[in-house]
Amino acid sequence: MSLEATPVDTPIAQSGGRLGAPPVLRPRGSNHVGMRQFNERVVLHAIRLNGSLPKAELARLTGLTAQTIGLITSRLEEDGLLIRHEPLRGRIGQPSVPMALNPDGAFALGIKIGRRSADLLLVDFTGAVRRRESMPYTFPEAQTLLPAIQQHMVAIHEDLGALAPRLVGVGLAAPFNLGGWHKMLGLPPSVSDEWNHIDLSAQVQSFTEAPVRFARDTAAACVAELVAGRGRDLKSFLYLFVDTFVGGGLVINSHLHSGVHGNAGAVASLPLQVSSGRGMPEQLIAHASLWELEQRFKAQGLDPTAAYDARAMQAPFEVHTSAWIASAALALAQCVVSGTAFLDIDAVVIDGSFSRAMLTRLIDHTEAALATYDWEGLWPATLVAGSIGSDARALGGALLPLHENFAPDRDIFLKAS
Repeated sequence: MSLEATPVDTPIAQSGGRLGAPPVLRPRGSNHVGMRQFNERVVLHAIRLNGSLPKAELARLTGLTAQTIGLITSRLEEDGLLIRHEPLRGRIGQPSVPMALNPDGAFALGIKIGRRSADLLLVDFTGAVRRRESMPYTFPEAQTLLPAIQQHMVAIHEDLGALAPRLVGVGLAAPFNLGGWHKMLGLPPSVSDEWNHIDLSAQVQSFTEAPVRFARDTAAACVAELVAGRGRDLKSFLYLFVDTFVGGGLVINSHLHSGVHGNAGAVASLPLQVSSGRGMPEQLIAHASLWELEQRFKAQGLDPTAAYDARAMQAPFEVHTSAWIASAALALAQCVVSGTAFLDIDAVVIDGSFSRAMLTRLIDHTEAALATYDWEGLWPATLVAGSIGSDARALGGALLPLHENFAPDRDIFLKAS
């Protein structure tokens, strides 16, 4: 077995996430006995990256013999993971038969629990979203939210019918401290403290026989961008996700970097000033979060939920959104400069739970703010718009079990070049 580099395993390579020419497959299979599972995953990986492929092309890309490819594709077809497309005719010799991923070959469920809403995404083997359930709220109350999640999970499982055994796992994405910053949210401690006594993963695991894997919500969003979005073109980047509270993730050398406590890239607590010794400096969360935009809308008697949809860029909301963007961009610019100084990264990817028009405006203002900094001694990072949007956290959650079950390497996120 040789693994020349680390290509991304992307279960949604057929979506809009693919950029540029088809990537070159780097992991190579082995023709030695005992490598069956690895070789099967390499073959699946090749098809994910390049779309449907005939056996001869699979052999060329993976370095496996034609005989080995024939045995592997037959097994994967019998297992329901691959399907045959119509033969390609019009060439010299026998027509070739492209092999493709079977959308019904496997499923994964991504669950995002946020401070303003919960989402469930059922994703098939190709990465297509087959079902979406959303539950908005002012703040998640465990006694009502967890039973509702269970009901949705049961309904999704029942709708799968005979395909239910092909649900390979559940990815749960939520903040580490769901009850944190309760004072900012205007909540009594008793409401937020409820989450401090709940093992969220264990609760969700009790709802299903499929294995449940937990990830911090913005780290899961970073996974979605790494595997299915702009991460396919970027080697190292800081990921910023603007939601009710701003957060992020960190990718170094095409690997999701979690840190000692799993909190790498969690930028909400980044101070924005030098401490004067007379009080604590404000944090990024206070200036670059949609919670602050909600408060601007509330003060004018406007619907605060407009911060999360297209209304934010329309009258009468737009004037208040513009003021928030101006402030948030200044705060994000300081975060970008600080991140660049510490990490020497290629780019900063910014995304969020709002409209694409609002994302474009926010990035434009952040770039303008970056121009006011002294970059002496630093290589300026490039700002890049995220490509996933509000689905990023739930989608990233769903990608975790798919990757774990079908990627050539279960422990890292692979990369294409």
